[in-house]
Amino acid sequence: MKPLYLDYHATTPVDPRVLAAMLPYFTERFGNAASRQHAWGWEARDAVDLARSQVAALINASAGEITFTSGASESNNLALKGVVAAARRGLGADALATAANHVVTTAIEHKSVLDVCKAFASDGLEVTVVGVTSGGVVDLDELRRAVRPGTLVVSVMAANNEVGTIQPLAEIASIAHAQGALFHTDAAQAAGKIPLDVAAADVDLLSLTAHKFYGPKGSGAIFVRRRKPKIQLPAQIAGGGQENGLRSGTLNVPGVVGLGAAAEICRTEMAEEGARLGALRDSLLEGLRARLGGGVHVNGTMTNRLPHNLHVSFDGVEGEALLMALSDLAVSTGSACASGSQAVSHVMEAIGATGDRGRASIRFGLGRSNNAEDIAFAVDRVVAAVSALRARVGSSA
Repeated sequence: MKPLYLDYHATTPVDPRVLAAMLPYFTERFGNAASRQHAWGWEARDAVDLARSQVAALINASAGEITFTSGASESNNLALKGVVAAARRGLGADALATAANHVVTTAIEHKSVLDVCKAFASDGLEVTVVGVTSGGVVDLDELRRAVRPGTLVVSVMAANNEVGTIQPLAEIASIAHAQGALFHTDAAQAAGKIPLDVAAADVDLLSLTAHKFYGPKGSGAIFVRRRKPKIQLPAQIAGGGQENGLRSGTLNVPGVVGLGAAAEICRTEMAEEGARLGALRDSLLEGLRARLGGGVHVNGTMTNRLPHNLHVSFDGVEGEALLMALSDLAVSTGSACASGSQAVSHVMEAIGATGDRGRASIRFGLGRSNNAEDIAFAVDRVVAAVSALRARVGSSA
């Protein structure tokens, strides 16, 4: 028997409706979307156009502002490296002036942003890493002090992949734009889970990926604003000129179709699903607190948080032992990209949850398949494991 899956931040299963939309494009509709001379290509092109519109609708963009990628990590790289490359080539608007040489991000970003910024610093750009509050929300005062004339881009994730905290995108965009900088957000965890509106929040670039919201792995997108300002990024992959020349290569039509279908389902069902998962999450927390008493700490604010996320630490237990004791629950301590490490994550360090608290923590990510029975089972298993580990520590003291 596989463990109960409560790790929907790491990945999600493909929704059966998404799979049904994808399957024909592996077989009877196998055309290349770049084949403009015949009906096989036209059919694939039309499917791609529909998916582009569906992804755009999810974030209130226009279809022409969506470029398909392999996922959020590629989109993050394309956004940040593209802005810097454009500045160095003297392309684009005033925000991309060649004199600009400064990038701002936060201490809780995904590695695909932080590692790019480290590479920038090694290459001579100045990088400022802004801190967050103990609740996991970017410190806006510190951000205001960090952004200045000459700042190229500010990159702040829409929602954190570990503690689930949601960032104030419109306020961050305002701070960036006041100094002539662009604003990029990694929305891998937020897209399809909470409403996103790039127009209202004044976002310039946004990254997302299908496998976080019940679409296929290896399919993602980047939003690049095309007006006020029109952002012109240099091509990152040269070749046949696909995706308006930004990303050449034969499109993964089934993956693109799956991304679009998943986006459309999320757009129409998000409110109901968020309310249901939020209630399950609250029930999980209440159950743990009621049966374990003290020593249960929520990491990150509960006010601005993804509805399906709960990240908690337990006093009196050791993190690795706790995970080993929960073999019938598929949970994690944090990002799947760093799950092999037993060190306190950079996110936990950033919010001040270090030492034993940082290690003895669990990230619960709830999803479409979970129900009240799953929550009851999870509470039973965690309470039993924590109680046993605390008793063991007490007896050896």
